[in-house]
Amino acid sequence: MTSRMTADGRSHALADGNELPLLGLGVWQVEDSQVCVDAVRWALELGYRHIDTAQAYGNEESVGRGLRESGMPREEIFVTTKFYPRRKDPAAEAERSLERLGLDYVDLYIIHWPEGGPTWAWPGMEAARERGLARSIGVSNFDDGELEQLLAVASIPPVVDQIQFSPYEYRRGLLEACGRHGIALEAYSPLGTGRHLGSGTVGAIADRLGRTPAQVLLRWCLQHDVPVIPKSTHRERIAENAKLFDFSLSDEQMAELDALDETGGTTRALERKWWRG
Repeated sequence: MTSRMTADGRSHALADGNELPLLGLGVWQVEDSQVCVDAVRWALELGYRHIDTAQAYGNEESVGRGLRESGMPREEIFVTTKFYPRRKDPAAEAERSLERLGLDYVDLYIIHWPEGGPTWAWPGMEAARERGLARSIGVSNFDDGELEQLLAVASIPPVVDQIQFSPYEYRRGLLEACGRHGIALEAYSPLGTGRHLGSGTVGAIADRLGRTPAQVLLRWCLQHDVPVIPKSTHRERIAENAKLFDFSLSDEQMAELDALDETGGTTRALERKWWRG
């Protein structure tokens, strides 16, 4: 699989010509509050250039406040939000997101999960892009079969599939499928919502490198050319998670981490599709 990492090693070149930063801040389960505002502002102060939110998170207004309070020029920040697929019109919902965020456009707009099937919402996603509400469009929690169904009908193909991905969820089959389709795989929950930080294998590698387990888990994703969006609301953790570009894992360490996979190298995006009840 050909790497699409940019020359500076800090972003992934998307198929539509835009660039997705390899490191972003995720704000899932962060309340619409000063806590969210501070996390976004701190992340941007500490060198992050990607903020990932969603309509379903209910915190777009706080994300917008954090963006403004950072003082960072808009063109230097990559902002993602996600269409909540229990609503009807992706373009109309994108407009509402932009109002809450206080932005003229988002850099990436993705379908949060394929509820109701993988294709019905895509014309509205394409409309959002054509109207300039989003610069890039993509999906989340889509498996290989769902991507193929979507690609068969799309006029504008998705450029990202955001999925749960880590050494323990090393969905090699889906990563390879995304590569064949020209779609960037992006990792959410790369730390296993904290579960993987206690891994003996990860800890041993971290000790040998003088790094934290979180840094090892995130660096593993980057060396698979997979952008990451770890979540934290603590400034020191946000800072720690950003220190990924001044070290690398050896081939042997990558292989050790690859071997932790519990999915069998699946093409599935999830073990259970919760929206099906």
